Amino acid sequence: MLRIRNLSASYGKIPVLRHITFHVRTGEIVTLVGSNGAGKSTLLNVISGLKRQDNGDIWFNENKINGMKPHQIVEAGLVQVPEARQLFNSMTVEENIALGAYVHRRSMEKKRLRAREKETYKMFPVLAKRRLQRAGSLSGGEQQMLSIARALMADPKLLLLDEPSLGLAPLMVQEIFRVIQDLRAKGATILLVEQNALAALQISDRGYVIESGRIILSGESTELLENEEVQRAFLGKEYRAKWER
Repeated sequence: MLRIRNLSASYGKIPVLRHITFHVRTGEIVTLVGSNGAGKSTLLNVISGLKRQDNGDIWFNENKINGMKPHQIVEAGLVQVPEARQLFNSMTVEENIALGAYVHRRSMEKKRLRAREKETYKMFPVLAKRRLQRAGSLSGGEQQMLSIARALMADPKLLLLDEPSLGLAPLMVQEIFRVIQDLRAKGATILLVEQNALAALQISDRGYVIESGRIILSGESTELLENEEVQRAFLGKEYRAKWER
């Protein structure tokens, strides 16, 4: 579904992504793991058209999307849930969700839009209870759910999730990862960028490790969980000790 080949990007003269090559197949959850500053969010922004690459190609459903504008990429079915959620805090939950379908306002029938909205509220019942509440007054976990719900209204074929567990309490992190698994069960394809490497790899099919803008490791998630370098860098001493027992 998504193919990235030899992708490079920079900020001014400072290189951020260096010859990135990877792919995501239909129906997969693929996790991109890396430390702060490794280039994870920049990579998602390049794919989404929010940041221009220096070199390389991006193919989505056999169509080259290099140079396409962000709204055109969303219309094609590639939708990003940004880091830190970026909601319209002064607007209600209902209004934020409606904005998610803005790119389809002319092409999608109103009946289908209403059905999609109904399905979204069914997936996130807490949002249904808070439809008229301002987004800025929601808890962090509820705001993350709203950010995902808004993206789903765009009818994505591929969902890019940027640090969905960032800043959330442990119980809410579990809930967000349950939502991601539910989305996959419903047929979603997901590229997941996440610092919580253990939680991300446990629910994904494959993973890539990015360091200083380069992909340094890749493989099945189970293989990466067993990899000593990954354990040492991202999973912590407790996980490694548990694995070695």
